Amino acid sequence: MTSQLLIIGFVWPEPKSSAAGSRMMQLISEFQRQGYIITFASAANRSDIAVDLKLLDIEIANIELNNASFDDFITQLQPDIVLFDRFMIEEQYGWRVSEICPQALRILDTEDLHGLRKARELAVKNDKLDFDDCRLNDTMKREIASIYRCDLSLIISEAEMKILTEQFQIPTTLLYYLPFLIDATDVEPNKLPSFEERSHFISIGNFRHPPNYDAVVQLKANIWPLIRAQKPNAELHIYGAYMPPKVEELHSVKEGFIVKGFAKDVDTVMQKYRVLLAPLRFGAGLKGKLFDAMQNGTPCAMSTIAAEGVFGDMQPNGFVSDDYSSYATQAITLYDDETEWNQYQINGFKALKERYHREIFQKDFEKQIIELRNNLTKHRQNNIVGSLLAHHSMQSTKYMSKWIEEKQKR
Repeated sequence: MTSQLLIIGFVWPEPKSSAAGSRMMQLISEFQRQGYIITFASAANRSDIAVDLKLLDIEIANIELNNASFDDFITQLQPDIVLFDRFMIEEQYGWRVSEICPQALRILDTEDLHGLRKARELAVKNDKLDFDDCRLNDTMKREIASIYRCDLSLIISEAEMKILTEQFQIPTTLLYYLPFLIDATDVEPNKLPSFEERSHFISIGNFRHPPNYDAVVQLKANIWPLIRAQKPNAELHIYGAYMPPKVEELHSVKEGFIVKGFAKDVDTVMQKYRVLLAPLRFGAGLKGKLFDAMQNGTPCAMSTIAAEGVFGDMQPNGFVSDDYSSYATQAITLYDDETEWNQYQINGFKALKERYHREIFQKDFEKQIIELRNNLTKHRQNNIVGSLLAHHSMQSTKYMSKWIEEKQKR
């Protein structure tokens, strides 16, 4: 008998605009490989760049927040697995799934740890040296509660696995490391433009993501002037989806700081450039821009935050530095030195193949899902904290939702 998977999306997948969109499409592909019939539901509006899921034989459903119509929808569907796209979605719909389909396996895809990203953002804004004073922010508390309420949470970064298990003491039985799943065999280095065929620097990112805007501000004010002073003919081209006017206003032909806008085809665009600049000061998860760069043979100048969790014990596909002067000097070296550039490009291909090739993870992930489904009652009995958080006295999101629903009827 074929199993049903319901994915409840925070947004409709946009792999051309964000790493989160690419991640979701990777998960969809993996569950289809496992033989699941997939329904994707979301309360968000669809954009023009969202994937047409119907073309992939995926059922779609428009649902509403704080509305009992979702109860009717899921009662009819009766999914075997429900995957929540980020903790905010689990807060909204998790209690309804638990009440109506108690035997459905509940999976949380964290995308990245929003609470960790928030802690680092607070630390940067308050000029703190680390995020320890900020780590128990409200976002982190809500996210950890969501992790406990679910049967399994997919964690995209080894660094985040370590933080959750060591700093927050979350049982490893509730977590599963599943990074980006790349078809590394599709990368053909010999068909990519060479060092000599490329020019200029690139920065790229979805501007609905605050770390990306902050990085562009740092480039404009603190890094690009240092590079431009040594490379007066070089240009930095800024790409990104949902670009706000405050980014467009940074455009300056005189300074070689060129704001380009949305990249319709990131591969075609990325292959034009010699170096990616990614000086992120805060953030979490794995940075999609680095993976786009590695797949297209573009070495990177990265901050520690940008590189976090990406390379493990392997050599990175570029320089890693948090000091503006050092960052600029190393970016120039990477731009000028063909021998180093070629070696860093090779490092990127090697990392993709040995750390992110989808075949590394497929069998074990499928086995994990099967074992959980077969032993779900025992698994939940061992999750004492999750049981406590599911108790009616702790379900503030449930009763807030019901209150909103009743208010909307008046």
